Amino acid sequence: MSAFETGNSAGAGGVDLDDILAQMMGVRMNGGMPPGFGSARSNKPRKGSDEEQEYSVTLEDLYKGKTVKFASTKNVICTQCKGTGGKEKAKPKQCASCQGKGIKQNLRSVGPGLVTQETVTCGNCRGKGTVFNPKDKCRKCQGACVCKSRKALELYIPRGSKEGEKIRIEGEADQVPDQEPGDIVFTLVQIQHSVFRRLGADLSTTIELTLAEALCGFSRVVVKHLDGRGIQIQHSHPAARVLEPGQVLKVPGEGMPHKKSDMKGDLYLTVHVKFPDYGWLEQAQAISRLQELLPKPEKPIEADIIDDVEYDETAEIEQFGGGDEDGAEWEDDNEDERGAQCQQQ
Repeated sequence: MSAFETGNSAGAGGVDLDDILAQMMGVRMNGGMPPGFGSARSNKPRKGSDEEQEYSVTLEDLYKGKTVKFASTKNVICTQCKGTGGKEKAKPKQCASCQGKGIKQNLRSVGPGLVTQETVTCGNCRGKGTVFNPKDKCRKCQGACVCKSRKALELYIPRGSKEGEKIRIEGEADQVPDQEPGDIVFTLVQIQHSVFRRLGADLSTTIELTLAEALCGFSRVVVKHLDGRGIQIQHSHPAARVLEPGQVLKVPGEGMPHKKSDMKGDLYLTVHVKFPDYGWLEQAQAISRLQELLPKPEKPIEADIIDDVEYDETAEIEQFGGGDEDGAEWEDDNEDERGAQCQQQ
């Protein structure tokens, strides 16, 4: 079958360990036992294989919830032959390829000069052990027992869902004769968000403040939430403290919703202070006023010897460690003078 026209279903003719063990020893994986080994086997048909595939979702979808409508193309039991594969009153004959066992023994190479024996489903009879003559095959399914069918389905993603969670649509996988249909299983894969990062039920992001806002306070929308709401922070001076680069503001109840309650996680805002560009203040009088307003520096460091050095204000921290002296030769400033004295002697 194919949900969203993709998938990895084993199909009606896939290898089934349950069938193989049943043919070889009369043992079934669903708890049945051979005659004489406990209670009789249940008459309930075993469940077919699930179809698993990934479904990509945005963080907005996980925050608000989402319902996706899609068309699923899958195998369904043929309505004309009821899954027998043959015409009415036609009788199948034993498969000559597997002698009616439905399975075959094959040799498979596992390395240079090494082979192993494996049991596989017979491809001629698709594991049934019987086949119809070409003239006796069902005209609708041509002996395949199933036909393709297209059906509209809905995938519901609850608000607060997480990446890796599985959402199951029961009984909508491929149909196989004498089996209960499996499920379509979607695994949620979250697309990386450009603003928010999620951890559990909490969200985090970075807000950018000017130096004036960090020092004097502010009142404005700092980020647009996943549902389109603006999150406004009122940080008024002098009641509010000065905000420092890297400081974290916690907004309770503005994280991701919990699936089974009305509660939400928290939103963490990391402060990034944008300092003025070079040359923003060139008037000496304004600089003097600013120095008067800002806190005074601490007591200068005292030292017996003071060197007035030059510096590079465009350096990168990645250059740190690049001044290793390995491979450098020692140079003696007096070496040239000693050489000149030897020549005179």
